[in-house]
Order: sequence, then C-alpha cells, then structure tokens
Amino acid sequence: MRFQVPQFIEIEDKVVGPLTLKQFMYLAGGAGMIFVVYRLLPLFVSILVIPVILALSLALSFYKVNNKPFIDLLEAGFSFYTGEKLYIWKKQDKKIVPKTETEGAEPRQVYVPRLSDSKLKDLTWSLDVKQNLGQNPNHGDQDAG
Repeated sequence: MRFQVPQFIEIEDKVVGPLTLKQFMYLAGGAGMIFVVYRLLPLFVSILVIPVILALSLALSFYKVNNKPFIDLLEAGFSFYTGEKLYIWKKQDKKIVPKTETEGAEPRQVYVPRLSDSKLKDLTWSLDVKQNLGQNPNHGDQDAG
C-alpha cells in the first residue's frame, strides 16, 4: 500500500485572497485598533498613534528578519529586556607564586623495565598456579620472614 507524503508543509495556505490567516488577522487587528484609537482619542493624538499601529500591523504581516517572521523578533527582544541577565566573568587579581625548584625542573622520567617473553611466561604461570591452589602469594615462600 502506498502512502502520499505531504510536501511544502512550511508554506501556509492562502485563506483570504493573497493573505494567509495570520496576515489577515494582523491586518484586521491593526485596522480595529486604528478605528478604536480614532474614535476614543482626540484627533491630534490619534494622528500620532495611528501611523505607529499601522506600521506595526504591516510589519507583523509582511516583514521578515533573516527569513523569520517579525513576531519572533519582537518576542526575542521582549524576553531579553524583561528576563534575568547572568554575568559570569569577574576579574580577580592574580597572585604571583614563586616557582619552586621542582616546578622549574623537567619532570622525572620513570624507568619501566621490559620483560622478555620467558620472564613474562614465568610470571603468568606462577600467578596462575598460586591462584588455582588458593594460596596467598606470600604464603608459599618458606624463606620469607
């Protein structure tokens, strides 16, 4: 059975002419706010407020910043200015510690002896035998102590 995979899911449907539902709602909300401002405020105040509302509603409807809607920019700006800020870096005076003789010298190299095949086989055989007999490694030595 074959299923059809939806394509172009990022593109919103055009609901009202060439406008998407969001664009239409932003424009209708802006027009409603302009009407309310015009009716409630005096004419000289409304002439100053109406262009701001018109510009905001047009920006919300059509303007994109870095291929993202303008509402995302407004939300990020609002959360930045109202949110808490975390400042981590604090400058502290450094204390000068004199170098000791061991710090200035090169690190000491540790000598690791290499085992030949025969010594390695003897060592593993002795460990296996003592573990299989259930003896303590120091218990089998008669001369010790």
